[in-house]
Amino acid sequence: MSTPLLEARSLVKHYGSVEALRGASFQVAAGEVVSLIGDNGAGKSTFIKCLSGAEQPDSGEILLEGKQIQLDSPTTARALGIETVYQDLAVAPDLDPAANLYLGREIRRKGLLGALGMLDKAEMRRRASEEFGRLGVTLQSVDVPIGALSGGQRQSVAVARSVVWASKVVFMDEPTAALGVVQRERVLDVIRKVRDQGIGVVLISHNMPEVLSVSDRVEVLRLGKRVARFKASEASLTDLVGAMTGALVQEDLS
Repeated sequence: MSTPLLEARSLVKHYGSVEALRGASFQVAAGEVVSLIGDNGAGKSTFIKCLSGAEQPDSGEILLEGKQIQLDSPTTARALGIETVYQDLAVAPDLDPAANLYLGREIRRKGLLGALGMLDKAEMRRRASEEFGRLGVTLQSVDVPIGALSGGQRQSVAVARSVVWASKVVFMDEPTAALGVVQRERVLDVIRKVRDQGIGVVLISHNMPEVLSVSDRVEVLRLGKRVARFKASEASLTDLVGAMTGALVQEDLS
């Protein structure tokens, strides 16, 4: 593989006497979906927090396009084009989809009204409709509160919000959890469209069939360290479970 878009090398993270990461490494390329899997306690959440700026590792390196970076906050990560979709969605249920898409990045009206803080809601809805269309996100209405939409539609809006602002990498933490079959497929279709736009997608999921269906590669964490890497097209459920449980271990070439 050529120079990875985002790479972690030997990250270590302690919480008191607990060693959550023990030299964990990871790579994702542009236009690639990489699933990060592992059993509970493997260190996935801590790893993603370090790669998205929510936590800082005690040691190790993080590189973006081959250059070492310091992710001291989620704001820094977003400025570098790294966005995260959290499992709890973090949407504002009383606001419509367009307002959620531009939450924290609102467009103000021109002139004096904008200077006074007036928002250009019509322009935000117009642009939001374009972005939803580009990503294949189908909503029953862009004018109703997002809390009135289905779970799949809410998740699609949350994914779209991160994708619209991400220029490099999107982390997705269990994006299809608690969704029905049809809703899950819609979200997976959005993930594929994101990949096809040249953005690196990192999927954290416990759904192994889903991992194999949407991923290009799979990286496995166990006890705070990467223990295996697979091409999804060549891996089986047995391979993934074996790596997660320790029955199958590959040499980790950092």
